[in-house]
Amino acid sequence: MADTPVSVRPPHESYLRLFLRFLRFGFLAWGGPVAQIAMIRQELVEEEHWIEREHFNRVLAVYQALPGPEAHELCVYFGMVARGRIGAVLAGLGFMLPGFVLMLLLSWAYVTYGITAVGIGAILFGFKPAVAALIIRAVHRIGEHALTNRWLWAIAIGAGLATLLGVHFIAILLLSGVIYWLLQKPKLTQTSLHSSWLPLLVLAVLAAPSVLNLFGYGLRTGLLTFGGAYTAIPFLQHDAVTVGGWMTNEQFIDGLALSGILPAPLIIFSTFVGYLGGGFAGALALTAGTFLPAFLFTIIGHHWLERIIANAATHAFLDGITAAVVGLITVTTSQLIFDAWPREVAPAVLALGIAAFSLWVLYRWKAKWVTAAVVLGSGVLGLLSLLI
Repeated sequence: MADTPVSVRPPHESYLRLFLRFLRFGFLAWGGPVAQIAMIRQELVEEEHWIEREHFNRVLAVYQALPGPEAHELCVYFGMVARGRIGAVLAGLGFMLPGFVLMLLLSWAYVTYGITAVGIGAILFGFKPAVAALIIRAVHRIGEHALTNRWLWAIAIGAGLATLLGVHFIAILLLSGVIYWLLQKPKLTQTSLHSSWLPLLVLAVLAAPSVLNLFGYGLRTGLLTFGGAYTAIPFLQHDAVTVGGWMTNEQFIDGLALSGILPAPLIIFSTFVGYLGGGFAGALALTAGTFLPAFLFTIIGHHWLERIIANAATHAFLDGITAAVVGLITVTTSQLIFDAWPREVAPAVLALGIAAFSLWVLYRWKAKWVTAAVVLGSGVLGLLSLLI
């Protein structure tokens, strides 16, 4: 006997109820994007049947090809499906609000009290090698999916070398995208060129470093984070450490570590960067700029973007950018980790042990709690090191 067809449509919820639903998702958003997406899919697709499974997979594929945190963009999408543009805004705000508030409080405590207290310093000492392990795992995961042929490997290596030589990352990204498009050009048509990657190239050019405020830094970061939140690291590090100089690499690593223990997309560390740059107003501006594209892609141009992403020329351009980002992340985060690593022998050996153990745990277990557990557990190890 055939299964009874399931009615597929979102429930009619009030704006308040919709906001509270996604606020709950925000409080439960532990474990990174994979766990966050699984949570959203389980409730809204598998249990409540807002959309069909196949449609969810296509939507997810579109957002994975776009810059920004996929889980947050999915919340905005489901909010729009349920209650239009207002629903999209409420769903997106609800999902990001818990992480934003918690990171804001941690940023305030970090600036107000610093790390002069022995216990806090020890906990952050444990956090840093765990963050190094998280970054190594993330680079491996991104590279595994992005570097699928020798040309993409060459682009990634070239991007890394260009970063070491001081070439600006905007130029690296644009050139990498165009190079890979040219390599794939025999497989593509002229129509696909004009209707596909050109609008994305315009977006990248508009995001060039011509702005002088934190909102502009965040907006550029939000527009260029292809491949997940870890790709935001080189962009924000460039603005806050290399050019702006309002943070050190060690403080930057501290912000990454703090974001790893929160129920939020990792990109919420932009709140920490903004707070150190300009207090509450800076945190609000940088966070708003970083998350704004994730709202606008759906609210303004979701259907247009869905057609663009289906085009092969766009795939080639984005594949080239993603490969370059792998090289950028590798070099930038290696410099971050080196600068933040302890110089004394005993602390350096202990940090190496924590990093190795964290990396083993990250490869061994895939559970949604593993990221927070690794960071928190490493903080405990750092605290216990005081007794040694």
